[in-house]
Amino acid sequence: MDLSSLSRPVGLTKARRVGRGGKRGKTSGRGGKGQTARAGNKRRPEWRDIIKRMPKRRGFGKNRSRTVRPMTPIATITLDALEKHYASGETVTVKSLIEKGLVRRVSGGVPPMKILARGTLTKKLIIPKGIALSKEAQAKITGA
Repeated sequence: MDLSSLSRPVGLTKARRVGRGGKRGKTSGRGGKGQTARAGNKRRPEWRDIIKRMPKRRGFGKNRSRTVRPMTPIATITLDALEKHYASGETVTVKSLIEKGLVRRVSGGVPPMKILARGTLTKKLIIPKGIALSKEAQAKITGA
């Protein structure tokens, strides 16, 4: 064993320091002359000035698709579907809606839900506070 066969453990290798003379030659990876060639060169991106002038781009950054979170679609349930899948006196829970196939999971999670007033309801159902109701649906459910 000799010194040439030794190597640092993985993860402890030092990053190559650029622009300090040596084998890279001429500008040593620092481009041309002037401000860009100096140490600590950091200028404001021109994009920022362009974006600030355009109201519709303001607040989104350079790439809007990466900064704006997509809205999860609301799962809608009609009164017709509740009439078909539930017996009288049953409780409509998030878990039971998923089991009966009325609502699908979105990327592993449960989407926000809302019961809409399409159709009629003749059965008496118990609906907890976790599920949103439209005004018409609420009236029809309390009527039933």
